[in-house]
Amino acid sequence: MGGFFDSKFSSAQPGNKGTSAATTIDNAVSASVARAARLARKEGSPQWKDGKFRNGLPEITKFTEAFRKLIFSGAKTAPDQEIPTVKKSKKDFEGASDSGFRVTWLGHSTLLVELDGCRFLTDPVWGERASPLSFAGPKRFFPAPLPLNELPRLDAIVLSHDHYDHLCRETVEHLATLNIPFIVPLGVGDRLEEMGVHHTLIQEFDWWEETTVGKVKLACVPARHFSGRTPFDRNSTLWCSWAFLGQKQRMYFSGDTAYFPGFKEIGNRYGPFDVVAIESAAYNSAWPDVHIGPEQALQACIDLKGKTYLPIHWATFSLATHSWTEPGERLIAGAARMNINLVLPRPGESFDPEFIPDSLRRKWWPDLPWESAEQAPVISSGL
Repeated sequence: MGGFFDSKFSSAQPGNKGTSAATTIDNAVSASVARAARLARKEGSPQWKDGKFRNGLPEITKFTEAFRKLIFSGAKTAPDQEIPTVKKSKKDFEGASDSGFRVTWLGHSTLLVELDGCRFLTDPVWGERASPLSFAGPKRFFPAPLPLNELPRLDAIVLSHDHYDHLCRETVEHLATLNIPFIVPLGVGDRLEEMGVHHTLIQEFDWWEETTVGKVKLACVPARHFSGRTPFDRNSTLWCSWAFLGQKQRMYFSGDTAYFPGFKEIGNRYGPFDVVAIESAAYNSAWPDVHIGPEQALQACIDLKGKTYLPIHWATFSLATHSWTEPGERLIAGAARMNINLVLPRPGESFDPEFIPDSLRRKWWPDLPWESAEQAPVISSGL
């Protein structure tokens, strides 16, 4: 019960202009009831087994191989020159795109999605490091191309899971002051409430559950990953992907996932998708069951019935041992073989899936040594 009565929590209440003691107590009781309801839903989930969330397939991690690669990799995992970005401000989002659908990649897995008059922000991370520490951990390659205080009006913030490169405390603490709904997988609500998000703004979902924001339906769909923010809370919250279903256009957002048969089921239920935004980096043959490799990601695009592939989760933080440019190179090579429409925006660049310029199909990063799929295959197990 600690923390219910502090001023920070009370001030996070939507529309709060100062609270009486009675109002504060009512708020504490309401928050406690909401937290109990979230816990009951979490523990009643089909994905919750033996006190943890579970994947449908086993996870194989080769710890010895992972350690060896982390120590001996000679790849350039971070840039040594400035990355080209497209600076944005609130004014850039004042008008809608011609088709009513526009996607802006802000780096890593942070997207600003505009669809049917609604704006969604996915996995928002503005912090300098994807880490619980301010002085250590993966550091951003570039400043966020859209300042946090320049965000346009948002209708919802959509999270895939609670890892630090997807759920950033300092970012959430700012967003908590804006009274915007957070749409998240089971268990993540407790994290948000601890960061200052009022419980009435938190909506939790299990796999295959749906909600509606404006004219857009959002479906929480399965992923093959894991969760946790400390060594002691692994898989205490759920992970997921999301389907954004507009009246005419649709988008899939992967969050983090390895390859699994669920892609085909998602494609059959909700596809075809005009855009599939799929994680494209942080892969390794030592952990192929939690992060997808580029070639299987392209296969996932086919499974999902995706028309355009947008790489995310890359070129922002160093989270693996491959060259930071390697995901883009392998995607270009694989997309050409598999006849997949690949877009390669710079951080901050927007595009309308109906009108994609040729400039978004060209690489913007330097030529660096990288390993091909044949040299360094990444193939998920249990298939």
